[in-house]
Amino acid sequence: MFDIGWSELLVIGVVALVVVGPKDLPEMFRTLGRVTAKARNMAREFQRAMEAAADETGVKDVVKDVKNVTSPRSMGLDAMKQAADRFEKWDPMKPQQGAPKPAAPASSIPAAKAQQGAGAAAVTAPPASEPAAPVPQAPAAAAPEAASPAPAEPKSNA
Repeated sequence: MFDIGWSELLVIGVVALVVVGPKDLPEMFRTLGRVTAKARNMAREFQRAMEAAADETGVKDVVKDVKNVTSPRSMGLDAMKQAADRFEKWDPMKPQQGAPKPAAPASSIPAAKAQQGAGAAAVTAPPASEPAAPVPQAPAAAAPEAASPAPAEPKSNA
């Protein structure tokens, strides 16, 4: 604290011995020790009181937050750890969590629920909105006309 070496301490002791005398010197050092101990105790008590006041007001939390925000090293390491964790947990076979799912038609949702409720095991029917194959529509009354040949179109000479 005072940065006093052994040679300086020896000089102070010799001067004290000459000035105070050998008879009163031990009493003076005892008194000096007591005063030093009281000063240290007062300093410790003051420091504890200041730390308690800082704890009550939340200064330590603010200081901790400021250190975390202003430390680019910790911010960089945190981002690196998060990226490494995401890479380790990444499974290319699973769809991404943030990817939009294709929207199902409204008419296919009730059909799927009906199939689940009926216990359809192996064969599943296509949704009602999408036919499996195009169905040819033959008119019932036009059957006799289909037997007669269609008239040929006249060729025009251009």
